[in-house]
Amino acid sequence: MNCCENISMPSCVWFESGEKRNILASIFAGLLFFSGWWFIIDAASVYPGNLPDAAHVCGVMATLSLIMVNSVSNAQVRGETYTGGCMGPRGARLWLFLGFVVGFASLIASCWILFANYVHAGNNKSTWPGVSLFLQNALIFAGSLVYKFGRTEDLWG
Repeated sequence: MNCCENISMPSCVWFESGEKRNILASIFAGLLFFSGWWFIIDAASVYPGNLPDAAHVCGVMATLSLIMVNSVSNAQVRGETYTGGCMGPRGARLWLFLGFVVGFASLIASCWILFANYVHAGNNKSTWPGVSLFLQNALIFAGSLVYKFGRTEDLWG
């Protein structure tokens, strides 16, 4: 008699639904977000004095952009469900626009830091901290887009 015969594993309820688009988009967006922060943590730990002091602000602003963009549903932007508040659907559109502006600004700032401090400088410093800073912001922004536009909101009601 095997001791493992009486052990039964419960099924994964959240992954049994017929529609897996939301689940897969959420997992992929989370992997992109995690990978972005992993690259910058790697660069900061391997090259401790090689990143500018304010370089992490780009990643924090990209994370804030992810939260801003995904806190507004598509139905609120279209004006179908959100009619209250001080600005109504116009406020939801403004919030979404500001979220995208913050995301693009952090991506452009990380690109600026990459080229100004690592590519154009011409010194013997390693370019990996600059590349990892750009990759962090690009992956967080891509994760934000996947999480916003990769899911369907029909199942929410």
